[in-house]
Amino acid sequence: MKYVRLGSSPLEVSNICLGSMTWGVQNNQADANAQLDYAQYQGVNFIDTAEMYAIPPSQDTYGKTETIIGNWLAANPSRRQEIVLATKVAGPGFSYIRGGSKISGETLIQAVNDSLKRLQTDYIDLYQLHWPNRTSPHFGNQWPGNIEYTQVNAAEQTEQMLDILQGLATCVQAGKIRYCGLSDETPWGINQYLRLSEQHNLPRMVSIQNEFSLLHSKDWPYLIESCIHQDIAYLPWSPLATGLLTGKYLNGARPKGSRWTFMQRHGLFRDTELVHQAVAEYVALAKRHKISPAKLALGWCAQVNGVTSTIIGATTMAQLEENIDAFIAPLSEELLAETKSILKKYPMPF
Repeated sequence: MKYVRLGSSPLEVSNICLGSMTWGVQNNQADANAQLDYAQYQGVNFIDTAEMYAIPPSQDTYGKTETIIGNWLAANPSRRQEIVLATKVAGPGFSYIRGGSKISGETLIQAVNDSLKRLQTDYIDLYQLHWPNRTSPHFGNQWPGNIEYTQVNAAEQTEQMLDILQGLATCVQAGKIRYCGLSDETPWGINQYLRLSEQHNLPRMVSIQNEFSLLHSKDWPYLIESCIHQDIAYLPWSPLATGLLTGKYLNGARPKGSRWTFMQRHGLFRDTELVHQAVAEYVALAKRHKISPAKLALGWCAQVNGVTSTIIGATTMAQLEENIDAFIAPLSEELLAETKSILKKYPMPF
């Protein structure tokens, strides 16, 4: 396993991060225990979750994933020191999460305390803002580009950011969180937080996790360049594009229990002819090189300059084993060149 520094923090994390959002809907406690045990045995020390999980989000599934991880930690107390545990505070948009309110210093402190109880731990290694206050709810408005930036009051947003940083500082000083990060943010958001941290001597953001894959590469090079020069760890989520890049949804297939059978909102703008054309070419390329489509997609993501640790998720042990194996050996130069040709043909199919 390869280990890398998490941005400007001293934390050393595996270049694979185990995502957990299916635990509580598609996976139960026993499934999660098996995944955690196997991943740690393989050298994965970086675990990511969120208060909003499990997915798809609902009042019934809210907090379930953190509870599952907390149960695993309670049963394996010695392992807490061996992992870097990351979770996220939900932004505005869900009425059952603090009344749908925006993130503030006060609500963040409340969220941290609640997550600590569910996780059954005294501290969180990396605490992240799941999405900005200016995009609500995050996935639908962040992409594909229906934010009216001219209607965003920059001064108001900056004031909210400062309040959030002050809340984070309170939690850091209390020993409840060690480092802070972002999710689903933009270069403007990153740099505002960094500027405010420096001006007011407040905790510095050390990481950002954004959606990134062969089908959704908008962060390269613009946001990732900023991360490199600002020493921000870049953590891609959904590197398999909600499972599309495995090829399992080609020709209208919907395997029983797969993510698209649970999350129709993803299919609204992803289930298009152009997307499936791109996927078909990547799947055919993987077949010619005698590797799995998942290895092609994950291997490509891992080699992108600026990527720190790639967040993977699985609903079965077979998927988890395949995903971790994808990082063992780098893709050949020939395969990367052919992959690049397809990427140029379909630069952003969704």
